[in-house]
Amino acid sequence: MIFFLHRNALEFCKAIKNSEVLHIRNASIIGAFWEVAESYPNELIIWCDEEFYSDINHEELISIFSHNNIMASFTVRSRYLSKSIGYVDQLPFISPNYSVKYPTWLMSTDVGGIFSKMILPFKELLGEFEDFEYLLNSIAKLGQQNSLFCYSDPNLINRTQAVDLHYNASISAMFNFVAQHYKKEWLWVLLFCFIKYEKCCPISAFIRSWLKPSFFKQEVQLPEPECITGNLYNGNTIDVIIPTLGRPDHLMQVLEDLKKQSKLPAQVIIIEQDPDVESDSHLDLVDKDWPFEIRHQFIHEMGACNARNLALAEVKSNWIFFADDDIRLPSNLLQSSMEEIHKLKVTAINLNSSQPGEKLVFKKLKQWGAFGSGTSIVNADYALQCRYSEHLELGFGEDLDFGMQLRNLGCDIIYHPDLKFTHLKAERGGFRSAEITMRKEKKLEPKPSPTMMFLVKKYFTKEMRRGYKVSLFLKFYRKQDIKNPVRYLTIMNRRWKLSEKFCSDIAKRNIA
Repeated sequence: MIFFLHRNALEFCKAIKNSEVLHIRNASIIGAFWEVAESYPNELIIWCDEEFYSDINHEELISIFSHNNIMASFTVRSRYLSKSIGYVDQLPFISPNYSVKYPTWLMSTDVGGIFSKMILPFKELLGEFEDFEYLLNSIAKLGQQNSLFCYSDPNLINRTQAVDLHYNASISAMFNFVAQHYKKEWLWVLLFCFIKYEKCCPISAFIRSWLKPSFFKQEVQLPEPECITGNLYNGNTIDVIIPTLGRPDHLMQVLEDLKKQSKLPAQVIIIEQDPDVESDSHLDLVDKDWPFEIRHQFIHEMGACNARNLALAEVKSNWIFFADDDIRLPSNLLQSSMEEIHKLKVTAINLNSSQPGEKLVFKKLKQWGAFGSGTSIVNADYALQCRYSEHLELGFGEDLDFGMQLRNLGCDIIYHPDLKFTHLKAERGGFRSAEITMRKEKKLEPKPSPTMMFLVKKYFTKEMRRGYKVSLFLKFYRKQDIKNPVRYLTIMNRRWKLSEKFCSDIAKRNIA
């Protein structure tokens, strides 16, 4: 382990290994950083402002960097990119919860770390950078799409965060970063938002940023994860929860697939729904021999959120497989999933669910910005602290909400492309009743959907909300027939306000 000390991310101070100062030829902070990585390719590098060196939490470093594909930092006093990045990015990663270990590529030079072998593959691409903060954030942003797990972790340091954080990147640097790490079209959104909301017109920064080379979707070959510490989890038992409605044949096939698993679940919890109060269960579960316990509830109240919450209340195992009722599972899926969970030291994993004949889109292991309620395995310690919001029962979005609850507890969600199963997307039935259409006023429909607006108001920063609105208006313009921009904006603003009104109605609903 090497401690790389600097002064305000501008000057290199010294590098320390085993309490001895290393001889580093390069005097510049960037040159010294690359030199340390190349000279010690198997070491963990902990960068730190010299002011905070005595506050590093040495006892936690090994557990924080539990395998070599982790990059983590913590913002004590300053961060590079400001909240204005929310104008072009509305993923969960750009609004970190600093009180827990939270997935984010937004790096701080106050204190952080990464293994040398994870730095070196970026040198050919980023070796000419002269700004240390820009470099670390570029490594994290590119790395996150190439199987690097990036976090804000308060356990790095025994020091409380400043009340007012300082953001070091200039407006020009912000435009350059967006130009290099996003589609160039986002520069127009960023410029518009600066003019409208920041009351400035950085036209020079906007123009120069178009000349920057793009790293968007740049592939970087990183080493496979190697465990540094032992297993973090003792229990391997799994419960499967399945809400269902009108698909008895498909569900029975899922149960048969679970029966053939090399690692059997302890419980399969089925919440069967039928709105007909005179109806009986359509499932034939009693006359079959199952190698796991089946807990079955037959209810007449409709709704995916309610059904999943009822299922969660029945969980007893260490892990929960959130499943759909129309999937086909290979016999080794649960076994392979648990092996990968322990290998990667993660608490939630999103499996690769695809329809028959569907091509694979995301081919790399990565931190996931969503959550799949029919495709995920989650540690019960985290999942049982969450509930599906029945405010969202009228529409969609409960998956996103549940995923955000997990992240705010310190539970990262990892997508794994190699843990595959098939989603049949059965035409009839399902666990969700037909979506209830919100009332319309003079044939005007809300935009976005009221449930999406509910999530926007609940989780987005001010900048994210503004950027989301601008990008929504721009994207939808191409898909509709009103080409007069003034009339289009007038109608879209009315639809936005209507969505806000319905969102307010959703928030006021009394949920039992």
